[in-house]
Order: sequence, then C-alpha cells, then structure tokens
Amino acid sequence: MAKGLQGFSRTMLLLFCAIQELGTWAMHTAAEGPGLGQSGDPALLASGRVKRGWVWNQFFVVEEYTGTEPLYVGKIHSDSDEGDGSIKYTISGEGAGTIFLIDEITGDIHATERLDREQKTFYTLRAQARDRQTDQLLEPESEFIIKVQDINDSEPRFLEGPYIGSVAELSPIGTSVMQVMASDADDPTYGSSARVVYSVLEGEQHFTVDSKTGVIRTAVADLDRETQDRYEVVIRATDMAGQLGGLSGSTTVTIVVTDVNDNPPRFPQKMYQFSIVETAPVGTAIGRVKAEDSDVGENTDMTYQVKDEEGVEMFKVTTDSNTQEAIIMVQKPLDYESKKVHTVVVEALNKFVDPRFVDLGTFRDQTIVRVSVLDVDEPPEFRPPSNLMEVQEDAHIGSVVGVVTALDPDTANHPVRYAIDRSTDTERIFDIDANTGAIVTGKVLDRETAGWHNITVLAMEADNHSQVSRASLRIRILDVNDNPPELATPYEAAVCEDAKPGQLIQTISVVDRDEPQSGHRFYFTLAPEATNNHHFSLLDIKDNTAAVHTQRMGFNRQEQDVYLLPILVVDSGPPALSSTGTLTIRICGCDSNGAIQSCNSTAYVVAATLSPGALIALLVCILILVVLVLLILTLKRHHKSHLTSEDDEDMRDNVIKYNDEGGGEQDTEAYDMSALRSLYDFSEIKGGDGGGGPGDGGLSGNPASELRALPQWVQSPDLDFSVFRDYICKKVEQADEDISVPPYDSFQTYAFEGSDSPVPSLSSINTWSSGSEQDFSYLGGWGPRFRQLAALYAGRRGEEDSEES
Repeated sequence: MAKGLQGFSRTMLLLFCAIQELGTWAMHTAAEGPGLGQSGDPALLASGRVKRGWVWNQFFVVEEYTGTEPLYVGKIHSDSDEGDGSIKYTISGEGAGTIFLIDEITGDIHATERLDREQKTFYTLRAQARDRQTDQLLEPESEFIIKVQDINDSEPRFLEGPYIGSVAELSPIGTSVMQVMASDADDPTYGSSARVVYSVLEGEQHFTVDSKTGVIRTAVADLDRETQDRYEVVIRATDMAGQLGGLSGSTTVTIVVTDVNDNPPRFPQKMYQFSIVETAPVGTAIGRVKAEDSDVGENTDMTYQVKDEEGVEMFKVTTDSNTQEAIIMVQKPLDYESKKVHTVVVEALNKFVDPRFVDLGTFRDQTIVRVSVLDVDEPPEFRPPSNLMEVQEDAHIGSVVGVVTALDPDTANHPVRYAIDRSTDTERIFDIDANTGAIVTGKVLDRETAGWHNITVLAMEADNHSQVSRASLRIRILDVNDNPPELATPYEAAVCEDAKPGQLIQTISVVDRDEPQSGHRFYFTLAPEATNNHHFSLLDIKDNTAAVHTQRMGFNRQEQDVYLLPILVVDSGPPALSSTGTLTIRICGCDSNGAIQSCNSTAYVVAATLSPGALIALLVCILILVVLVLLILTLKRHHKSHLTSEDDEDMRDNVIKYNDEGGGEQDTEAYDMSALRSLYDFSEIKGGDGGGGPGDGGLSGNPASELRALPQWVQSPDLDFSVFRDYICKKVEQADEDISVPPYDSFQTYAFEGSDSPVPSLSSINTWSSGSEQDFSYLGGWGPRFRQLAALYAGRRGEEDSEES
C-alpha cells in the first residue's frame, strides 16, 4: 500500500511539472520574454539588430524516476529562432552529455539516468545558441540550474544508537530518562518528507516519549529495581508528520533502573547456634552471621552490634568489609564450669539510610546467637594467686616457708600433685611436699649471700601429668642479727708532734652486713685493753659515728712514733654483737701551719701518698722491667756464644772485625780472604822476559818464596809500589770486561797503611823479619780489647815453633 501511495505521489508531481512547463512555453511564444542576454556577435550589434534573449525558466526533475523513456526536463529557446533549423543548441557543465541530453534543433532537455536528491540536490549547466552554419554565438552563454525534486524516499534513522539510559527506582511519574533523535535524509524545506514524530511501540506501560523532542519519561511511579532492574523500550520515528503514507524507523532503548536504599537488612534465620571450647583465647572467632539486603552497592553496607548486656561483656562483633558479615569473637575467657551456654542478641542495620524512605519501615533487624561452651581437661589452678613468702634466715632445715594450693577446675576435680622446677632452684635450697604443697627449707639460709629466691612451683593432675600449671614464687629471706659491726676501713691517722689536747684526729664509722627492720644503731667505746690510755680519747657522736681526739699536750716521735688504739663497736641486736677494730696513729713532724712534713715510717709516707692500686701498678712495672733485663742479658749471651763459634770456624779466611784504632781506615767490615787470594797470579807480576833482575825492583825468581814473603813486606823507599798498583788495575779492568764476574763492591786493600795513624801498625806486614821471629806477647798487656788478637798471634806462634821443631 505504501508503494502504491508513493507511485501516486510521483505521478501527481510529474503532471504538475508538465503543466507548469507548458504554461511557461505558451506564454513566451505569444509575446517576447525578458531578455536574459545579448547576442554575442559584434557584427550584429553594429548593424543595429534589436535585443533578443533566451526563453526558458528554472528546470526541475523528479528524483527516483523509474520510467523506460528519458525523462523530459525542459526546453531552452532563443527568440531569434524562426524554426528553420539554423540555430544549434548545446549545453555544458555537470552531467551534460551523460545525465542530461539536449536536442540541438528543438532545445529539449531529457534526463537519461535515475537521479537521487539525497546524493545531489541540483546540477549547474551552461547553455549556448550558435549559428549552425558559422558556429557563432547568437546569444551570450548563460548558466541555468536543474534542481532535483525531492520525494519521500528516505525513512527516519536513529544514528546515535544503541541507546542506554537509567532512572532511579521509585521515581515520580514524568521523570526524564533520556532523549532520542532520528534523522531523515529527505529535503526538510520541501513538503513534510523530513518532519519526524516519535511514538512508543513497546514499553508504553512504563515509559512515554515526547512526539516532537524524543524525550523519554517515566509513566508510572512504582518502578522497583528488586522486581525488574531493566526495561527494553522500542521507540518509532515517522516522517510526513505521522500522516498516512509516511516512512518510519525504530530503535530499542535500554533503560536501567538504579537502586535506592529502600530495603532494610533481614536475617534469614532468627536463631544461630555455635560452639567453642572453654580454653579458646580472647579474640578467637566463634562464627559468622549475615543479614540479607535486596539493595546493591553501598546500600547493602552493614554495621552489627551486640544488644544484650551479657553478650556485650563476653563477646564482641565486627563487620567484614568485603562480605558484610558479622564476626562474633570472644572478649573474655570462657569457663564451662561457670556457664555452659551464652545467648547473644545481634542487631544489623544499614550504614547509609536514605531519609526519603524512612517511612517504609525500620532499617534494622535482630537475631539470636546461642554459644555453647565445650568442656576440656584443664590443668590445676593455683589459689590464691599470692606469690610472696618470707622466712627467717636462721630457720632450721625443714622449716615450713609457706603452703601453695591448686585445684582442678574440671568437674571431675582430680587430685593435684606439687613439685619445684629445679631449673629455678639448682642448689635445692627449698623442697615441697607433693601432696600438701608445703614449701620447706632444704639448706641453711643466709640473707647476706642471697636475700631473695625466685622459684617456680608446678601443679599437675595426679592421673595426668601432662596437665600441669606453673606459678612463680618469690621467697624473701628475713634478716637476723648474725654479723657483728666492723670498722668501715682500716683507719690510719696522723698527728703532729706539737698537737694540743682536744684536737680531732679521726672520725670513725662502721659497716654491718645485717639490715634490721628498725635500722642500725651502733655504740663506740675504747677496748678494755686501752682503758689506761692517756694519750687519746673516743667520743660517741650518737649518729653511728665516733670521733678520736688528742688527750695530752704534744708528742715526741723519737720516743714513740706509732700508737695503736683499739676501739670496740657494739650494734643494737638482738642479740647485740660487737667487734674490735684498731686505729693506727702516727706521730709526724709538721710545719708552723700544721701541715705534715714527714713521718718516721717510710712505709707510712708511701702509704699516705700512694693508694693501694698505685702501689700494685708500681710493683707490676718493676717486675716487667726485671723480666726485660733478664731477657736482654740472655739474648746477648746467646749471641756472643754464637759469634765465638763462627769466629773459630772462619778464623783463617776472615779478618777479625775491630774498630779500636780510631780515626784510621775504618776497616770495620770483614770479608772473605779466599776471594782475594784466588786473584793472586804471580806469573803476571814478572816481567815479559820471564824474570826480573835486582835492578828493576822485581821479586825473586822462586814463586814459593814470593808467596811467603808477600804478607811480610813493609813500606820502604826502595820498594816500587807500581807493580802492585798495575796488578790491581789490571784485575779491575778484567773484572769490568767480563760480564760474568760479580762486582767486588766490598773490596778493601790493606797493602797501604796510612802514614798518619798515631798508633803503630799491628799488621804483620810492617816488619822485616819472618813471622817466626816476631814476638807478639806484648799484645796481652794492651787490655781486654786486644785479648782475642793476642790469642790469635800467640796460637800462630806456637804452630810455627812446632813446625820448626
């Protein structure tokens, strides 16, 4: 039916356009129309041709033409056309020659293709009228428009879908949800093809839509999210203002109903039951309960609390923020024997309450939680919990210190046995009766050694020793007067020889290891053996101290320099104990101001000036010094014996180290003579002819005599030292040239003795006689420094005498 209506409307439009075109053509052929231009030929203008113009109106063509023949669009005509075919009409521009064709003779324009206004609304073309013979423009080129006539061929479309909106539950009627909008591609300026109206196809029971604006609103006030949390609403858009024959399009709008806190929490059960052992520590979770809430999000946030007084005392409730559960925990220790079942009232209420819905009812609920306490076998309990006992230090072994009591808290009430943890009483000072719990002394007590004892007492079931409990016990040892008072220190005093009677010498104080509860009180007096003393007096000051004063005028240290004064000290008991201490008084010389200058006893001076610690340190230092001296002497003796043994071994090959000559050659370093001896090559000393005459200063021809006479020569004006000089220089040159020979950096020569020495040379070289004729006995008289040298020469002399014999 819609297609029939569409075809009918198109036929009516074509007829309307044809009638309009025919009327225009008839009017322009009967009279000259308005000139739309002048001839483009200058020759015609010059000859005085009258003004002529084009004849046509704006053209229209209906879109979506579906006929088999080309669609007639319109006709262009020049008033100079006499109908003889001398004028040729042409067009150019958009679609010319393809979409639009023109009859060159008649000027009729036809559309050859199906046009769509939604793709292109109009075409701009240019028309020309030319002379068919000369092809000259008879009229100036003019532009015209072919407009595509719209028909209602496009339905409304919802381009912004899909649409999702939301509205709070229980919203009043007419609450705006959202807006939808449809677009129509038809021409909004021509007819009603693009005029769209909206309507609800599905969901009209709950929502409405504004027909002009497309705003969706609630149609009821009882939208309940808990009943239905979303709606699918179909909205239709119809063009032609909703008239018959209009096109339409639709879209689905999803409307979500959001939650409000309109539902209170509700416990699914009115009673819950849990059980827990009586030994559960404080803070143990008993169980969880949860109140259900139909709302969602923060509207389901709960807080829980205990409502009854008994439950508040024994239990507490916290909220699990993740699950919104109530966690019931133990707040005080449970006792099966005291109460076996506890009843707790737990209340749940919403954390966030919307005041708009308070009238719907109370937003809280309660339930009862029954907690059953389970019995367990518990260890004995000490009663009462006092942990302090006292005993006199003079108590006999086996004396009772106190009694501890423990009872089995279980219903069975098993008998209890007692013991002492020996790790806390390793010396076994105390014992305990296993049945009665009486603690007795096991050893003699001494408060001055240990005034307090901390022990641990064990109480266990007689039938099950694993059920044991412990109690710490502190035992205080009470003091008795069993220690006599003593002088605080070994007092020593000094008094000047010119002391006057009544002069204070020393103040005496005492110490007592006892600690009586009433405090110390000491009494001072001179011992009986000092009753005949006329030199000093003792005064009790009544504050547990006493003062010693002089009783005579002046003292003479030449007669007596030390006085021993025995003092008797008595405490207040009971029983009263006493001891005798001695005060040493030394008589010293003093200056005019009373300052002590000296006393007869050196030990006293040292003791007066040095403390015992300083004396000990001084003795330790002296002992260390003695040990160091002994160690140095031992090492020196060992070193000396070691040097003597080495000298005996290398006596022939080493020059003895000596430095007694002073200011000489400083020949203090010994070296190996064998190295020097190996350098002697007497064959080189001789002349080139194999011998030397007496006149040239050479040595005798016998090598053996040369070897024995070489160490015995002395400096003489007749000897030529050039021989030795040349020999030594030659050896030096050979050593320098041979890279394999080590350098003799410590080479020393004794061939030339300085002439400036104040002491005659001791060398055997400085003599004309042989070694057998030389007497070195005088060396023994030169002192201890030459004793070893004398022994060496004396030994050599003895060897030569034995060889001669």
